Parts: sequence; structure tokens; C-alpha cells
Amino acid sequence: MHTFLGRRTRVLVAATAATGMTLLAACTSTDDGGGGSTTAGGVELVKAGQLTTCTHLPYPPFQSEIDGKVQGFDVALIDLVADDLGVKQQIVDTPFENFKTGAFLNSGECDLAAAGMTITEERKKNVDFSDPYFNATQAVLVDRDSGVGSLADVKAKNVKLGAQAQTTGEDYVKGEGFDPVSFESSDAVLNGLRTGQVKAVVIDYPVVQGWLKDKANADAFEVAEQIDTGEQYGFTVKKGNTALREAVNKALADAKADGTYKKLYEQWIGPYDESAASPAAS
Repeated sequence: MHTFLGRRTRVLVAATAATGMTLLAACTSTDDGGGGSTTAGGVELVKAGQLTTCTHLPYPPFQSEIDGKVQGFDVALIDLVADDLGVKQQIVDTPFENFKTGAFLNSGECDLAAAGMTITEERKKNVDFSDPYFNATQAVLVDRDSGVGSLADVKAKNVKLGAQAQTTGEDYVKGEGFDPVSFESSDAVLNGLRTGQVKAVVIDYPVVQGWLKDKANADAFEVAEQIDTGEQYGFTVKKGNTALREAVNKALADAKADGTYKKLYEQWIGPYDESAASPAAS
């Protein structure tokens, strides 16, 4: 994902998932002078009565604005955490660079970050990750007329390749000797392919799955190859925020046990893939 250092953050309304889960804890304010709160579960929140989530838009199917509300797989999963804590989720759109550094977590602007973010050792230096909640592969998406059948073809045929800036997909192809055209967002990547700026792109496969649900996209583009880079997504909290990290992990475990995870996966990602839904701790 791209770094928008000049863009102001935006506070957005999250669409609450219809999970039917019972609220387990009521939020009670504390007189800390900073507007923070403590839930009955002992989780400190930066703003009373809400779980504040930093994200970076758009990144469908994980989070994007639909009908004026931020919705997606990540949003729905964090709604489960908010439900358990007895609060509502509030989403803030921020530059992706802050997810890597933990800046908005450290400054107290957000409680956690949810942005389809790959767990890496480098990022672990700045933030604490939840248990992995999704196994992700990279996809090589090409114009159907490109004649490209793999990433190796991209190199052999000297096809212009695109990727989303600051992502593990971009890092991967650079490591394979490519010099990709960098795009600001996942939407910009697809637009670059659609307009002929590039003839192939490498990006997370779940994003491609979402794109190809649109018939016009499916008619124009195809997946030439999936690349298993061993990536796992995780949510992040401020270093040392063990109580919130454990609350996230509990909500994820409960959702997998009671079938809610599978339901949300099918709603936002596509046909349920158990191997993608049962990651081990990273």
C-alpha cells in the first residue's frame, strides 16, 4: 500500500456486521482527562465508548467505502472485537506508512490497525500483531491479450509490470529483479492495467478475487499465476498492549469456532478456503 504523507486523516463510519453476537461488556469511562476508557474486560481504549481502528483506503475486499460506509472483511472481523468489548468500531483513514511504524497507535489516535497487513519481522519491531487471520498469496494479473502466462513470462517477454507501492508484493518482485511501476493504491493498480500503463501486475490474490467478481474485469483480465510467498495477515496494536491483542485473538478464535469466520469469508472473499482461514501463529 502507498504512503499518502500529505493527506489528512479521515474519520469514517464503519458498517456494523450483523453477527448476532451478544455484547459481553459495557464500557465505563474513567476520569483520565484524555477521553479514554476501560471496558469491563480491562482493555484501555483511546476514546470512550468506541474501538478506534486505523485503516488505509481503499483495499477491497478487506476495507473500502460502499454506499458511504466503510465495509469489508477486516471491518467485519474487528466489529466482532468491538462487540465483545461492548463498544462500536470507529474507523480512521490514515497513510499506510503509519501501520509500519505504529505512529498513530503510539500517539493515541487509534487503538488498533486493520489494513490487510502482512506480518513481518521488520514490522514486529514497531507494533504487536494479533494471531494471523488470513493466509495470502500474490497473484500475477494480466491483460488477456498480453500473452503472459507467468511471472517468468513477464521477465522473458520484457512486459511492463506494476505493483502497489510499499507492499510485500512490490518487495517480492523487486527481489526477483524487476523494476515495477509503483501505484498509490490497489484501485490505481487495476486502473494502470486497464489503461495500458502496464500489461501485468502483482498484488494480493484476495484483492484480485474481488476485482474479478466484476464481469467487465473478468472479461478483460486473468490470473496468470499465483505465488505462495508465505504471507499471513494480522491486526496490530501498540507495543505492549497485551489486553487488546488478547481480545482480538479471542474474537478471532471464537469466530472460527462458531462459523462466523466462514460466513464472513464467503461474504467478502469468496468460496471458503480452509487453508487460508486456519493460519498458525507466525
